[in-house]
Amino acid sequence: MQYMKYDDIYLLSLDRGEEVIQSIKDFCRKQKITLGLIHGIGASNQISVGLFETAAMQYHTMELTGDHEITNLSGNISTKDGNVYLHIHATLVDAKFKATGGHLNSAVISGACELFIQALDGEGNRIYDSELGLNVFQLNK
Repeated sequence: MQYMKYDDIYLLSLDRGEEVIQSIKDFCRKQKITLGLIHGIGASNQISVGLFETAAMQYHTMELTGDHEITNLSGNISTKDGNVYLHIHATLVDAKFKATGGHLNSAVISGACELFIQALDGEGNRIYDSELGLNVFQLNK
């Protein structure tokens, strides 16, 4: 990975073979980013996306292989239990131009990946909401 910083925005370029989620987590730990926004594009041939079924409170995953363009990657950076917590969604397009999307669990870069991370002042803490079955922002202290 290579990166440059411009004010509160980091431009990251991930290398072939790097895994997106782990790379961003490691970067945020090193840069001490506890709240921020993520936007990006790229290419991957090994991807896991998910969908949360709200009525059943169950998480479903789908594995994708083969060439895929990451046409949009967006999300946020926060913390949970003192650790970096990422909530990222992605839209992916396969070789037949069929789009698939969902919560991004992992993506191994096959070509390039360009990310913008905007670091925000403060910390966005998450807690588990048992009614929803999800980790949500704790906005009241």
